[in-house]
Amino acid sequence: MLITAVSISAQEKSNFYLICEKTSSVTAYKDLPKAIKTADSLYMKAQMPSEKIKCLILSSELYHHAGELKKAICYSENAHSVINQSNDPEWMAVVTRLLARQYRQVGLYERSKKYIVKGLEASGRISDFQKSNEAAGLLNQEMAFYEMELGNYSKAIRYIESSLRYFEKINTKSEGRTAAASYQLLGDIYFKLNDYTVSENYYKKAEELLKEGSCTLGLVYNGLGGIRLKQKNWQDAELYLKKAEKIADTSRSLKLKKAVYSNINDYYEGVGDNYKASLYAVKYVRTYDSIAARNQSFSGKGFANLKGKTIKKDDQMNRVKNTTIIVLFTSLIGLLVFFRTKQKKQRSKFRNIIRAQLNIISKRTHYPLKEVDNNEFSNISVEEIEEKDSEADRRRNDSLMTAETESKLLELLEDFEKGDLYNNKGMSLSFLAGELNTNTKYLSYVINQHKSADFKTYINRLRINYIVDKLINNEKYRQYKISILADECGFSSHSKFAAVFKAVTDYSPSAYIKYIDAENQSDKNVHFPEND
Repeated sequence: MLITAVSISAQEKSNFYLICEKTSSVTAYKDLPKAIKTADSLYMKAQMPSEKIKCLILSSELYHHAGELKKAICYSENAHSVINQSNDPEWMAVVTRLLARQYRQVGLYERSKKYIVKGLEASGRISDFQKSNEAAGLLNQEMAFYEMELGNYSKAIRYIESSLRYFEKINTKSEGRTAAASYQLLGDIYFKLNDYTVSENYYKKAEELLKEGSCTLGLVYNGLGGIRLKQKNWQDAELYLKKAEKIADTSRSLKLKKAVYSNINDYYEGVGDNYKASLYAVKYVRTYDSIAARNQSFSGKGFANLKGKTIKKDDQMNRVKNTTIIVLFTSLIGLLVFFRTKQKKQRSKFRNIIRAQLNIISKRTHYPLKEVDNNEFSNISVEEIEEKDSEADRRRNDSLMTAETESKLLELLEDFEKGDLYNNKGMSLSFLAGELNTNTKYLSYVINQHKSADFKTYINRLRINYIVDKLINNEKYRQYKISILADECGFSSHSKFAAVFKAVTDYSPSAYIKYIDAENQSDKNVHFPEND
């Protein structure tokens, strides 16, 4: 009877893990909601701590695959709590790496690093040689991602090289895929260091180890396409970026989509196809906003709710722990409110300084815009104004236009300035005259007399003031590419926008954005408290 019981128990355990593997690798891709229900059902039937951990990790990975990172982290944290009670180093290495990756992807880098360090300590206690080296290699790889996110490229390279040394010691089915991720990351780093030859070599190594359709392969193709863009090899760039886009469009990875759409936007700008460039600029912005919205849910109250949502457990200790966490993050919300209030006051002060600067510029009798060739500083869509016999025209207009008409037209211009019609790419003197129900000569005269500028200068200044206000008040605008900012306020090209921007503000767009970020840097150094 004892032998039979042991045999049945072993068979049940085998079936349990087989169902987990099938749910993860097969069911998830065919029917994700069904896979999540199956994982919950398996957890209810789990008896051993290792079985519970397996189910929690499975649920975390399924929610991660569905793009619901908040729920994914919740399940990972619950798995971590169970492992703390069993003190299993192998599972600890797995779950801490999972948590490190998830927290990194939502921008909580210090929390991510804490779990990497804890995982590395656990990997050294794993008795199985293969599993110990594989865990250490993956955690070193994750540390490299962490350092790269912070811009510490030399440290990132050292961690990747360390990960590859660990991978050389093991012989598993996943060895090629894990090594490929390290090579892809090395390619990214050397690309950022402008060493395109070395970068391409690492991308090619990763490509050889990967199967068609993987997210990492999409990043590899995008990297190779990016190198060709830098080399202005448009034909090869198009081939690689089409491959990358094919993978990105079917992937749930927002990081991959964002990188690919950015490069494709650069490609179409490079070949002069502004229409398609604008389409991919829209895709890029939507993806960026999706990432920002996802990450925003992990700050303040949203993150507190994440920690408050746990699976029902019989153990009273976990309930006490959850209560403590809720109190901790409630206190954190108070701190965030304080810092955000302080940040708003600083931004208001900075905004007043900038606006005072713009007012000074607008009241000058001599304008920087007029010192530069019109073809360089004016938007191509803004209509050229005839300046011949301008003084005679002005005197004639003055005699023909009544004071009442002039006053009414000035009021209409002030209303026009309060909107954003001036960002219309089809804006011209005749277009605006039609909108204001007047003629071009009256309009030109009023703008020259009361705005101390010709029509082109007047419109361009309104556009720059509009985008300056967006940069000051909306942080996401400071993350956009310059070409997207140019398109937002009606300029036909990156270069024209940059030239006019500098003439109005005395800064290039990129320098201006850095200046604003520097003013707010002290308020951004707010860290979430570490877990006990």
